[in-house]
Amino acid sequence: MTSPTAQDSGALAPNVRFVLLTVFLDILGIGLIIPVLPALVATFHLPADQQAYWYGLIVAAYGLMQFFFAPLIGALSDRYGRRPVLLTCVFGLGLNFLLMPLAANVSWLLLIRAVGGVTAGNLSVASAYIADVSTPENRSKALGKIGAMFGLGFICGPVIGGVLGEVDVHYPFFLAAAVSMGNVLYGYLALPESLLQTHRKPFTFKSANPFSGLLGLAHLRDVGGLIWVYALFNFAQFTLQTTWVLSTQLRFGWTPLQNGLSLFMVGVSAVLMQGVFLGAYTKRVGDEKAVQYGLMSSCVALTLYGLATEGWMMYVLILCNLLAFAAGPALQAIFSRAVDAGSQGMAMGSLSSLASVMSVTATLAGNNLLGYVSHAPQHSWTLGAPFFMAAAVQLLALLLATRYLRRKRVVASA
Repeated sequence: MTSPTAQDSGALAPNVRFVLLTVFLDILGIGLIIPVLPALVATFHLPADQQAYWYGLIVAAYGLMQFFFAPLIGALSDRYGRRPVLLTCVFGLGLNFLLMPLAANVSWLLLIRAVGGVTAGNLSVASAYIADVSTPENRSKALGKIGAMFGLGFICGPVIGGVLGEVDVHYPFFLAAAVSMGNVLYGYLALPESLLQTHRKPFTFKSANPFSGLLGLAHLRDVGGLIWVYALFNFAQFTLQTTWVLSTQLRFGWTPLQNGLSLFMVGVSAVLMQGVFLGAYTKRVGDEKAVQYGLMSSCVALTLYGLATEGWMMYVLILCNLLAFAAGPALQAIFSRAVDAGSQGMAMGSLSSLASVMSVTATLAGNNLLGYVSHAPQHSWTLGAPFFMAAAVQLLALLLATRYLRRKRVVASA
């Protein structure tokens, strides 16, 4: 059941526009600091090995805090409404961006960034908001718009952050803070509440526990088995993301410009599928088939990424992998339809929490594997080992999804 705003097209458009703008600005802010965060760590005059050590800690701390707090943020939004929780998180994110360049030492930078992982729960609240104001039939399309905003944010953010970082490494952080604070003001003036009082649920610490939340999703009728598919899908995607730059440098001698161009193309592909084609595509094949086809496409693309012998092949493979960008929103839509209107925040928070822990695991596994094979000659196929690992994990996700679909068809026929 959706709120009345879902049926009122005149009210829906501004609501969705703000939430999508919130997601875009959040990802823009994150994208702004991606190319300059290692440089900010370097300003503390640490040896090279210590820079890598502290940078890894900062990235991992952010993901771990998101794992523990995304369900809490989602559960609070189920109790008090999406609007106050979303605006509070966006404010906290802006404050985090502002404090990072002011850190007195690298330990303070680690602490500030870890606290920032708490506010990252706003993305799960944004997903719950979209679920509130969309019909079950259009939910995958609506959630796909969030994915499109991710793509747009990663198209614009790293480019702007890189240009500003050339002038001063602190400027991208200040711009990200200003963008977030402006977003809070706009939301305070323009954003209505999406969760009706009748759909709100009492807050309990059990619902805010990331482990109990994941167990709850795993036991959902008919769809619980897909929790492993979602986890493995995210593990493979984060392995790809966190090893891409170093892998292409080792294999093809790519410069930051060439890597920036490849990430730009990834963002364009995400926008095309999730922002333009997803609604018609899922309407034609259904969310379950969209998941299955997306995993197939991703599995093949990851294998070919690892086998590529020339850099131009990577660009072609990115553009040929459009179907993979439909799998994530389709999975979210399946889980969203399986819970009631008052539990959307918990569900989206738990999925966000699971994705964050997969990001930490994939970062450690992928980069350690790449470090192990980094001694190989430049064009050796062994340098593609992280991509082969991701492809194997994606294949396992595909097998589990296929088993789920087969079982669902048997139950439906019975």
